[in-house]
Amino acid sequence: MKSQSAISMREAGVPDLPQVLALYAQPELDDGDVLPIAEAERLFAKFADYPDYKLYIAEQDGVVVGTFALLIMDNLGHRGAPSAIIEDVVVAPDRQGSGIGQAMMRFALDRCRAKGCYKAMLSSNARRERAHAFYEALGFERHGYSFRADLTAVGA
Repeated sequence: MKSQSAISMREAGVPDLPQVLALYAQPELDDGDVLPIAEAERLFAKFADYPDYKLYIAEQDGVVVGTFALLIMDNLGHRGAPSAIIEDVVVAPDRQGSGIGQAMMRFALDRCRAKGCYKAMLSSNARRERAHAFYEALGFERHGYSFRADLTAVGA
């Protein structure tokens, strides 16, 4: 097996969006149904409206091999300590199991600690059992209940 180069993390830019969308097109995520590039660029520009909302990418061998979004929010509760939400975590299928997801989560949690967050939360689809085991191996705990309202449903 060919050894892979180091994994680097950085904030994503507009030129990275086609590769990010390709990662989201995995069958277990969005079934190939991703935003058109123009819509993705419009929404990506809105990230700047949030004080601390970033899209990050993991690169290896000059290729985008993973991505996640990180939102750090200020709070009035918890004595003003911020909290974080990690979303849209994905690693290229041919690179899964090679430490990329672990490097991305370590990077995200380091950012959270540096910002003084008292917790970092993420959610995962109930059917993604491998992902659940991965998060638990990194020290995440199943906590409470997660509730969702489908706002696209008839009568919602």
